[in-house]
Amino acid sequence: MTKPLLIEVGVEELPALPLLKNLKEIEQSWRNILQKYSLESDFHFYYTPRRLVLIHDAMLLKQADAEIELFGPPVTIAIKEGVPTQAGAGFATKCGVDFDKLSTTVDRGKEVLYYKSKKEGIDTALLLESMIQEWINSMAFGKMMRWGERSDEFIRPIRWLQVRLDDKNIDVELFGVKSDIFTYVHRMKSFESVSVDSMDNYEDILANGNVVLKPTKRRESILADFEIIQKEHDITIEIDEDLLDEVVAITENPKALLGSFDASFLELPPEVIITSMKENQRYFPVFKDKKLLNKFIVVSNALSDDYSKVIEGNERVLKPRLSDAMFFYKNDLKRGLKTDGLELVQFMDGLGTVADKIEREEKVALYLANKFGVNSTKISQAIRLAKADLTSEMVYEFTELQGLMGYYYANALNLDSDVCLAIKEQYMPVGEGAQLPSTLFSAIVALSIKLDTLIGLFSVGKIPTGSKDPFALRRAVNGIVRIVLEFDLPFDIDEMIDGLSSGYKEFDLKQLKAFMLERISKSIDMNPSIINAVLSSNESDIVKIFKKCEALNSIVSGSDFKDISITFKRVANISKDVTSFDIDESKFELDEEKNLYAKFKEITSKNYESYEDNLKALFSLKDSLDNYFDKVMVNSDDISLKNNRQATIGQIYNSFKDIADIKEITI
Repeated sequence: MTKPLLIEVGVEELPALPLLKNLKEIEQSWRNILQKYSLESDFHFYYTPRRLVLIHDAMLLKQADAEIELFGPPVTIAIKEGVPTQAGAGFATKCGVDFDKLSTTVDRGKEVLYYKSKKEGIDTALLLESMIQEWINSMAFGKMMRWGERSDEFIRPIRWLQVRLDDKNIDVELFGVKSDIFTYVHRMKSFESVSVDSMDNYEDILANGNVVLKPTKRRESILADFEIIQKEHDITIEIDEDLLDEVVAITENPKALLGSFDASFLELPPEVIITSMKENQRYFPVFKDKKLLNKFIVVSNALSDDYSKVIEGNERVLKPRLSDAMFFYKNDLKRGLKTDGLELVQFMDGLGTVADKIEREEKVALYLANKFGVNSTKISQAIRLAKADLTSEMVYEFTELQGLMGYYYANALNLDSDVCLAIKEQYMPVGEGAQLPSTLFSAIVALSIKLDTLIGLFSVGKIPTGSKDPFALRRAVNGIVRIVLEFDLPFDIDEMIDGLSSGYKEFDLKQLKAFMLERISKSIDMNPSIINAVLSSNESDIVKIFKKCEALNSIVSGSDFKDISITFKRVANISKDVTSFDIDESKFELDEEKNLYAKFKEITSKNYESYEDNLKALFSLKDSLDNYFDKVMVNSDDISLKNNRQATIGQIYNSFKDIADIKEITI
């Protein structure tokens, strides 16, 4: 039998970011607890800033009765001369019965002691306190609080508790708070508790008290307000999804409002204004014709018939924030781009200061500039100025603007446009799918920074292990790969690491190479055996690895490849023991030998526009090879003939190995 269940844990205002970070875990934890207590059922999880809510439309009123079977030791061990041994008596104790209550059964061919009992299910009402306590204890929010004289802790103090099963209050105590049949509505509506006469009325009672329980409805309400404001004022609101999630989490009755600030602040770089508004005030920026306006959107949680005071208050709060930003900006412009002080900023134990890192990055950049034909003088300037804004007042205030502020300050100094842009794009891409550097010049700067970080950290033993990668070196390799592919750069991993490693402490270069190849293989979405086949050919050029994988995948994905693969698996098997590949054509006795080798020479004598064309040509040897295997005894009793025939097959196999080791392919 089932009945509705409502659990409402009332708290002081929850911090949005820890809550949002743990939403999936919070839901999964309750699901796990239901499974543990054999009370699995569907439920809804909702949250507002002041409550965590679980609603079951149909909750089991009782656990199902369970039949328990226990298998003990073999009878020959449990009983000696008609008397229970220690093993037999121990099993009886485990079962909680006298020894004579046990029976026997056959288990895996042996007669063993056996006990069967029935465990009666427990009423859900008696389990809920333990279940809710486990659920609350499972929420890992990081920083926790204690309040009053209590020693237990939670993210915020718990102030009320509702646990209702079919409208009946279930006695539960949590953090000293006992469950009851009341809730709290919006503070601006009432500070008093509100009785919930029926679970059916719960959501309506909250709504009448200006609390929108469901986060999805709060989100829809905000977006609807945005749409009205945009149409009314002919503007565009930039919707940051993360910020929107946060605003949903901190409001119970959201209302979007349009505010403004003094147009003189538009002298600031738009990113500064946007960052200040988002981080400090949770405002959404407003644009028209893709230009930032001196307006903003605030999502208020207030209740009012006249929101003008709310707007004025938010405008008043924003002004000093932007005034501070303007002060920092003008001071930085007066100072210019200088690297003074970076020699005092520690980068990493064993790798010195930020100034030391810049020196290493410059050496890497000059190596790459020479290889890829980029102006070395400008590259040096870009690298040397890339981190100059770290000592600026603006970056001290808004660390996430590092590089971007350097771009604006470099522009103000009328530096070369390539240098300015490279400073701005030095960390691109910042993640999977993120924007790439827009020019080859910027790409070289970004590659240099990533390569120095990667090689430098490996050289001092800061190597990712398992799922732990505190310095984001996997992301660094992914970024290197994406840049190299985007600009089609000849980037041989062996050559690059060997060429650059002399500027670092000695370390295991093979380990770094293996790490990079492993990351490359993870970034290619196709049959893993195809990737392994290409890597087994000892290819270490990033662009070539991807092109070879794409070419091989195109052929292997064909409907007829399974039949083709049988022939070439045989080629690979014969070739594994071949040590000499010298062929004497005068020893060809049969036409099949002559025809196969002639066609093979014809194929290998040509130049191909793509790896796929080359592979198709080699795989076209299938019919000739099938005829060869039908008529020619490769392992002839004549050693000279055997060696000659194995060398023929070995040469064909080696031609494939220039692209991929075909023996590694599985389909």
